[in-house]
Amino acid sequence: MSEHYISAAELAGSAKTEYENLLTRINAGPLSAKDRMSIPEQQMPTGEPKKRAREMSEVALGYTKEMAVLEANRCLQCKNQPCVSGCPVNVRIPQFIEEIQKGNFKAAVDIIKQTNLLPAICGRVCPQEKQCQEQCTVGKTYKSAERAVSIGRLERFVADWERENKKITMPEITRHSGKKVAVVGSGPAGLTVAADCARAGHSVTVFEAFHKAGGVMLYGIPEFRLPKAIVADEVENLKKMGVTFETNFLVGRTDTLDQLLTEKGFDAAFIGTGAGLPKFLNIPGEHFIGVFSANEYLSRANLMKAYVKDKADTPFYEAKNVIVTGGGNVAMDAARMALRLGAEHVTIVYRRTRDEMPARKEEVTHAEEEGVEFRFLENPVEVLGIQSDDRAVNGRVRGIKALSYELGAPDASGRRSPVAVPGSEHEIPCDALIVALGNGSNPLLVRTTEGLNADSKGHITVDGRQATSKAKVWAGGDIVLGAATVILAMGEGRKAAASINEYLAK
Repeated sequence: MSEHYISAAELAGSAKTEYENLLTRINAGPLSAKDRMSIPEQQMPTGEPKKRAREMSEVALGYTKEMAVLEANRCLQCKNQPCVSGCPVNVRIPQFIEEIQKGNFKAAVDIIKQTNLLPAICGRVCPQEKQCQEQCTVGKTYKSAERAVSIGRLERFVADWERENKKITMPEITRHSGKKVAVVGSGPAGLTVAADCARAGHSVTVFEAFHKAGGVMLYGIPEFRLPKAIVADEVENLKKMGVTFETNFLVGRTDTLDQLLTEKGFDAAFIGTGAGLPKFLNIPGEHFIGVFSANEYLSRANLMKAYVKDKADTPFYEAKNVIVTGGGNVAMDAARMALRLGAEHVTIVYRRTRDEMPARKEEVTHAEEEGVEFRFLENPVEVLGIQSDDRAVNGRVRGIKALSYELGAPDASGRRSPVAVPGSEHEIPCDALIVALGNGSNPLLVRTTEGLNADSKGHITVDGRQATSKAKVWAGGDIVLGAATVILAMGEGRKAAASINEYLAK
């Protein structure tokens, strides 16, 4: 058993005792800052590691009411609200947490939804420790973002409470404007634009290339981190607001963007197609059978349910010894998914150290608990394949050749650059390699839309209001930023929607 893991029952029992103590202290008078700082951080209950590693059910189980109220009471209600400045959509964080302190969970989620319409999703997948929680005064006092008030977990709690108790209220819709808005892509940026434009009274149609709406939240993030039912609920809520979804519609192929704006009469368009073009290592042997981009691997599992092996909509490559190269959240997702798809041994190979990994610390901890092995300061330089007269195995991956590294001077991002150690070549056996090195931008829309400009990396260029070089077209999210986060994409969506609504009002 991992040293990190504490059972959900133990956490819940401890929280109930602390909750009773807290009520006694509150009844004695207002809590001082010292009182609040003395409340222990509430850990998130999770499933038992070895069991959950073979299941698709959600790993993090969420706070109980007692845990949520305890954690909320750790908030100092700072007058300068530094946490808000760390939130890309400026959620009124102290205000919603204050409502949780009082047990007013509906009021809390209503405050969040003034600026963030996807709290159940953001509460699960956003890197709060690098955003709002990084600015938290409590965390800074302890000199650790991990000890900050758990803003994301509180956001998730009230969003789940609202859904589970059927207390969801729909946003108020302004009277119909007669204007039409096309949204290309149904990821977080696209759904945010769709909601804000629909609230302004415009007729909104979302065009999605896949057969289901949700974008990266559906095909990229596994069920055990973000249940697909939650994404489906958000899509259904948009439909109730009057938003129309057209799936299996690839803008740039089914119709061009110009055709939407002219022949189909849309008055404005938003591009939120994400960054879905996988990057590879560009090393010898990447053509061997058993080498996958993390995008493909996760899409087959998440969107086409490869884990339901007798009913899956896609064939799946059986592998027992899997290597994942990369150190971000996608690498963690791919490694943990490999366990759930039957791998006996999964290893993450990363060319820097744990301290430089961009993945959320919680995801790294969960991966370790489930049995994923980490090999730091190593990187593949060649994929090794089986050379055999047996056609059943010829050309399949048998391992990688890797180099060892040392850390040198910091690069442009501030992380120390890996420097190869001469003569350190060595082999690591595996029968599948998953490459999780990030994604580039699909060039389809830029190539098929005259006057739509992009930079040298294929990111669509926009101004401060998310307007592109093409009239009537805005863009945001990963297609502009490169691979980013759900909440950053939503932030760009909000700016774009405000600009679109202003333009259409004129």
